[in-house]
Amino acid sequence: MVRLTIDLIARVNTHTKRKRDEPLSQYLRRLTHLYFQERHIDEIDDLSLCKNLSVLYLYDNRISRIQNLHFASNLTHLYLQNNLINKIENLSLLRRLEKLYLGNNEITVVEGLEKLENLKELHIENQRLPPGEKLLFDPRSIQALSALCVLNVSGNNLEDLQDFRCLGNLNQFMAADNQLEDMKELAQVLAGWVNLWRLELVGNPLCRKAKYRDRVIVMSGSLEVLDGKEINETARKFLLSWKANKEARRRQREDRKKNGDADGTRRVKVEIIPVEEDLPECELPPLQLPHAPLRNYIMPGLPGARKQFEAILARSRSLPGSADVMGRGDMLAQKTEIIAELPKKSLSDLQAPIRSRYARILVGEPGGTPIPRDLPPPIRSSPVLRPSLQAKAIDVRSSNQFVDSKVL
Repeated sequence: MVRLTIDLIARVNTHTKRKRDEPLSQYLRRLTHLYFQERHIDEIDDLSLCKNLSVLYLYDNRISRIQNLHFASNLTHLYLQNNLINKIENLSLLRRLEKLYLGNNEITVVEGLEKLENLKELHIENQRLPPGEKLLFDPRSIQALSALCVLNVSGNNLEDLQDFRCLGNLNQFMAADNQLEDMKELAQVLAGWVNLWRLELVGNPLCRKAKYRDRVIVMSGSLEVLDGKEINETARKFLLSWKANKEARRRQREDRKKNGDADGTRRVKVEIIPVEEDLPECELPPLQLPHAPLRNYIMPGLPGARKQFEAILARSRSLPGSADVMGRGDMLAQKTEIIAELPKKSLSDLQAPIRSRYARILVGEPGGTPIPRDLPPPIRSSPVLRPSLQAKAIDVRSSNQFVDSKVL
């Protein structure tokens, strides 16, 4: 059992050296900081001689009760984390206290802080609570902390944040590892914290919701750090502009609903006026098939095999029935037959691609034996042959060669 006493302070304190022949009372009045962390201290004795004490380090000890601190009217920082404290008490006279650290204790109710009007930081995270219970907050204590800027309540099984809505001056709020899951409630609370720049919510169920980070950034326009990560300013501007556009569209929908346009579309009343005399019926002109030869026509599929096509033309010019050998009158008298397998069933069958063999052109002298020449595929994909089985004369590459063809 170790007690924090005046003798222990005079014997152990090494941060402030005692002068030679300096009275103990004068030395104790000169002390402003006491460092007694990790000393296995379990009780605080009367330290009323340390009237100018401003910072007291007592973390990582075995203290079970806060006591004998009524003298410390100048105390601004009190570190009591990692002890065995189960109740907040005897702090009402510490009117200048600004930072209070009570994390990792056994506190179940946050109370007894009504007189601490200057408190700016309260750290009460990770209390060792009974199974199934959460940390409770006395409304009188929370409402009295109007100057509070930093609040750490992580790891206390909290399910809502309604108790903290009155803390309008918060700029840092840590509530990680709790049971928060209501995004709407979070949005309402963040709307009142206009100075908040740091928010820690990692480990809560709401963090697993879709677009959690983007939604939180939109909820609070002042955030700079969320869950330990800085917020990109460009991303913030984009999300805020998206929020503004969404809000504008929502107001437009509401205005349309007020005007009787529930589904967001304009309704126009149309009145049909009967006409005494009926309009004459109009008939479409009949389909006109090409009867004249098409100039500069190139068969489909041939542009990619232009060299082959040029070779075919060159060989055809050397034949007895070509335009180079015969005159124009003899050429028009020549009959050339095109053989193609066209099933005579329906229009869909006619439009299907040929799968058996290519059509062949039979070129030769009138009355003579035709000479077969391969025609590059596909003959049936030609727009000239689709409308009718009777193909008309075709002008090939602007030459004087005309072929009067008939599909068998």
